[in-house]
Amino acid sequence: MKSNLRQINVSDPVIEKAKEVLKIEAEGILALAERIDERFAEMVEAIYRCSGRLIVSGIGKSGTVGRKIVGTLNSTGTRALFLHPVEAMHGDLGMVSKGDIFLALSNSGETDELNILIPSIRKIGCTIIALTGNVRSTLAKNSDIVIDVGVPREACPMGLAPTASTTALLAAGDALAVVLINKRRFNSNDFARIHPGGKLGHRLACKVRQFMLTGDSIPRVSIEAAMEAAIEEINRLQLGVALVVASDGKTLAGIITDGDIRRRIAKEERLLELPVAAVMTKNPRTMGPESPAYDALNLMEKHQITVLPIVGSKKKILGILHLHDILGKGAFKFNDIQ
Repeated sequence: MKSNLRQINVSDPVIEKAKEVLKIEAEGILALAERIDERFAEMVEAIYRCSGRLIVSGIGKSGTVGRKIVGTLNSTGTRALFLHPVEAMHGDLGMVSKGDIFLALSNSGETDELNILIPSIRKIGCTIIALTGNVRSTLAKNSDIVIDVGVPREACPMGLAPTASTTALLAAGDALAVVLINKRRFNSNDFARIHPGGKLGHRLACKVRQFMLTGDSIPRVSIEAAMEAAIEEINRLQLGVALVVASDGKTLAGIITDGDIRRRIAKEERLLELPVAAVMTKNPRTMGPESPAYDALNLMEKHQITVLPIVGSKKKILGILHLHDILGKGAFKFNDIQ
């Protein structure tokens, strides 16, 4: 069947214009990165120590970005809500209390609907933070902390439609959220707890036994074998590891990883002739089959590993768990339903 799409040359004006837009927006974010300073740190500290909520407000395109920022913050451990400036002046201001922080979004800093609201926010007693492209604006002058999110130019050829400016604003919101994630030490366990309906949340709440590989899918080699056998076993299942089994054929004695092999190659001329016991890592980190998947993920993140041996009592090998199996590579079943 022939395609109706015309053949497009890489120098086509449409392609060139699209690339130009992306470059302009990237320039805006890079310019923003150069201006991140102690004021940003001050904003983060204020929000981190806030006993109330972060109230985000903006109108038009800034309001749309504000809703996304609120969603990201709420899903990563920072309580936030979006307040429409107009609705606030007609009763929704009742959502705001003295312990809150008010985050105002406006590229121009001269948005009437937002600036009219500021005196009321000030009267309540909230700290006011402005994310604006105009640090000399009315909004900036009436804020406690001002973050400059201005961009050199918009991608819109007329310079009218918010394009690069909204991208930079969104990026600033993401930067805020991620810094707060680190500061709060928010982890996958926390993520699973507040995402009970999400696919990842479901997976992280499941038991390790629902993900682990068993039987012939476990790469294993005898502690009495030579390294040649270990390498063959690692290649067989492509998991990057082989579990070393004690002489009883059941107990975990150690683990050999791709990294172990690379490090040995740099030192040993005759690696293949070495016994497995000389190369393996003894007492590797393990987990039980009834542990929640989010515990396994936290352990992997903490120690920067991708595979965990799953053991029972007396270190009996029951399975092996790979990071990809937790995060959803391949098929997965809930309650035996595909």
